[in-house]
Amino acid sequence: MEYMKISKRNRIALIFFVFFSCFTQPFFAERRIIELWDGVKGMKNAPSAMFMSKPENANGTAVVICPGGSYHHLGMYSEGHCTAKWFNSLGVTTFVLRYRVAEGGFHHPSQIQDVQRAVQLVRENAGSYGIDAHKVGAIGFSAGGHLVTMAGAFADTDNELEKLGIRTGVSLRPDFVVPVYPVVSMRDDIANRWSRRSLLGRDMSEERKEKFSMEKQIPPDMPPTYLVACRNDRVVMFENSVLLDRALTAQNVPHRFAVYDTGGHGFGMLNNAFMKKYHWNEDLKLWLKETGFLPE
Repeated sequence: MEYMKISKRNRIALIFFVFFSCFTQPFFAERRIIELWDGVKGMKNAPSAMFMSKPENANGTAVVICPGGSYHHLGMYSEGHCTAKWFNSLGVTTFVLRYRVAEGGFHHPSQIQDVQRAVQLVRENAGSYGIDAHKVGAIGFSAGGHLVTMAGAFADTDNELEKLGIRTGVSLRPDFVVPVYPVVSMRDDIANRWSRRSLLGRDMSEERKEKFSMEKQIPPDMPPTYLVACRNDRVVMFENSVLLDRALTAQNVPHRFAVYDTGGHGFGMLNNAFMKKYHWNEDLKLWLKETGFLPE
C-alpha cells in the first residue's frame, strides 16, 4: 500500500528536500515523500510525513530517522537529513520522520502513533521499496531517542494503530534501535522538563511519569540497541543514558553503550569537531556490521 497524495505543505517540503539532496547526495534510485495518514479517518489534518531516500547501492537495510527538538520542534537538518546522507552512503534506505510535536499542538499519543505508523508502512511496502522487512531499524536524537526507545519497548503492549482501527499485519517493533543522547526518564530530578511537558501536556500525573520513564519500561524482547551519550551533556543529563544502559543490561538485551567524555548535546551527524575527534559514526557502522544489519 503506498500513499502518494502530497499536501501543499509537503510539496513545499519536497522542494527543499530535493534541493538539499541535489548538492549532497547525487546517486539515488528513488526519492519520495510519504504522508503517513493519507486516507485515515480522523487524521486529515495530521502533518506527519516521511522523506524517503533510496541509494542506488541499496543493500536492503532501512532506517527510520527521528530528529530531536524536545518534542516541541524538529531538528530536521543536522539530525534528520544529515543522518540520512550518512546512512545512504552505506547503502541504507532512509526515512526521515516528521512526527507531530507540541509546536503544532500535539502531545502523546501523536508521536508514538507516527513512529509506529512509519514502521508499519516501511514494512508493508518492503517489497516495492527493495527493503528486507527484517532489517528495519530506527535512530533518534534527544527526544527522538526517547521516541525510538518507545518504539522498541511498546510495540506489543501499546499498539496505538489498533486503537485507531488500523489493522497491522506486520510487526511495529524496529529490528534495531539507536538512541543518541536520548531523553530517557521523566523523573523530576533528571528529566529534561521541556521534553516532558511537550510530550505529556498538562497531565503530569505520577502514573504517566512512570509509564514514559523508559528505564522502567524495557522488555526482554527489546531490539538490539546502540546507545550514545556524552558525560558532559548539559541539556539531557548523562544519568538518563546510564539508567537506560542498566535497564537494558537487566533485561539481557543485546546492546552497546558508547560513552564519550566530551561532546555535549546536539552534535547530530554534522561533520563538526566532535565527529572529527571521535568518529562516533564509524563505531556505529562497525556495530551494525557485527549485528548483521550491514554487509561486511
